[in-house]
Parts: sequence; structure tokens; C-alpha cells
Amino acid sequence: MSKLDEAKEILAALQVPVQQQNGMCCCVLLAMAGLTENAPWSSATNEWIRIHDVIAFANQNYCTTYAENSRETFRKRAMHHFRNAAFIEDNGMATNSPNYRYRLTDEMLGLIQSYISDEWEKNLAAFMRRHETLIQFYASKRSMQKMPVKINGADFTFSPGKHNELQKAIIEEFAPRFAPNAECLYVGDTTKKDLVKNEEKLRELGFAITLHDKMPDVVLYLGERDWLYFVESVTSVGPMEPKRIKEIEKMTTDVTSGKIYVTAFLDFKTFKQFSESLAWETEVWIADLPDHMIHLNGDKFLGPR
Repeated sequence: MSKLDEAKEILAALQVPVQQQNGMCCCVLLAMAGLTENAPWSSATNEWIRIHDVIAFANQNYCTTYAENSRETFRKRAMHHFRNAAFIEDNGMATNSPNYRYRLTDEMLGLIQSYISDEWEKNLAAFMRRHETLIQFYASKRSMQKMPVKINGADFTFSPGKHNELQKAIIEEFAPRFAPNAECLYVGDTTKKDLVKNEEKLRELGFAITLHDKMPDVVLYLGERDWLYFVESVTSVGPMEPKRIKEIEKMTTDVTSGKIYVTAFLDFKTFKQFSESLAWETEVWIADLPDHMIHLNGDKFLGPR
């Protein structure tokens, strides 16, 4: 087995994500340890070195052709993750300082020195007990970034991002104001398409649901008035334009409930980008102005209040 293969085996045993088991990361581990192809793991060292030195070491000893201007790539794809995993440490200097250096932690050094020895399994288990794995760390971080949202009285979480931030606002701010007591029949998530999907109720109302249909981002049903709200959450694409209305109409040919088409935006600036493409007979809601609606409905709302 080559040194690069052995380095990958070590990283896999330490449960780093697959992206951090690539050739670049293996080269980083070997360069940080000062190990050439024929050097035993027991001879690993942890001298302070720069990313420049890592690149030079890899090119000289492992037939790579990394360019000097790839230092930022090394920093983002390897050094950042290795530091999160407690494999390496820096010397505390400013990152733009010519004296900024990295090295293997003493604990990591001792671990890899024991690779292919009787002590490896014991040392690996001890390291894993003391440190959260990168896979665990990033899973926990993603979980912390998720946005809690209550839908139909139950607790859910949205993945981070502007689209889901707006969907959360639609459910928590738009619905109580303009569809009070409405039930959410459908809402997706950027990582889970059908976060909530009440197929039984949708079919009862006359929806023709197929795998090829693109549901509106949020579908609300106000039973007391028999109204359906089709709401598109727009941060960059997908407003209620004429083509989109036709798509939804095709999906809801047999639906007899009242249909309300709404395009939701996070702010007025985004609304202005799409204002000329919005279909007539639709509504606009802006999360920054939650108490108000813009009605593109001609004489339907003309007259004294």
C-alpha cells in the first residue's frame, strides 16, 4: 500500500467526510508529518510549516503539480477542516502574516506514529473518545443552523437559506394575518422536497398529483371559506407569472375551492425585480412589510373601504 493510500486509511478511520479523504488532504497529512514514501510512520514529526511548504513537499515527493496560487484552496479544503478535527493547530499569527504556520498537534502526532503498530487501535479509540469526529461536528453544526418552524401545531426545522427563511415567514407571519386558522397542506424544504404533504386532503380537494408536478412552495387551505392559497417563495426565481398559473391550473383542474395565487418576497427590492412579470389576478406579500398586501386584481378592490 502506498503512503497516500495509508494516509487515506488513517483519515477514513478518523471518520472525516469523504471530501476530506481526497489526494490533496492525504498530501497535507503526509507533508505535515514530514513523511516521504519510504519513511515509516513512526518517524513522523510535527514541525511548524506554511501552506507553501506543504505544496512544495507534495510536488517534490508525491508527483503532484499543485500551483503556488492554490494556497487558498488548501486552506479551505484541508487546513480548515483538519483544525476543526483537532488534527492540526496554528501558531496564533494573523493569517496574512508571513510567519503564519501550522503543525500537527502532539496528540495527532502520537496517533499517526503508532499507525501499523500494536498500539494503533488503542490510540485511535482514545482519540475518538476525546474528540468529536468531523462528520459528527458538521452534522451538529448543520442542525444548529436549522430554523425551527411550527406547522399545523407540530415542530419541524427548515434548512438554512433565504428561500426557507421566506417559507418560515409565510407560515408564521403571512398565514396568521391573511389565512388565519388555515392548514398547511404542502411545504417543501431545500433538502427535503416534501417536508409536509397531506396527499389525502389534496386528493380530496381534487388535486391531480403526479411525480412530475411541481407543487407551489406553500399550499394553505382555509376550510371555513373553502379557499386554497398557492404561495411561491421567491428569492431568485419562480414568481406567479402567467406560465406558472397555467401549470398550477392544470394540476388543479378538478379543484372547486377558491384559488388564491400569492407571490411572497423577503423585501421590496426583490419584489421590484419581478414586478413586471407577475400575473394579474394574483397577490403579493412582502415579509419586510408583513401587515400589507399588494393586489394585482383590477376593479376587484376598487371603491371606498
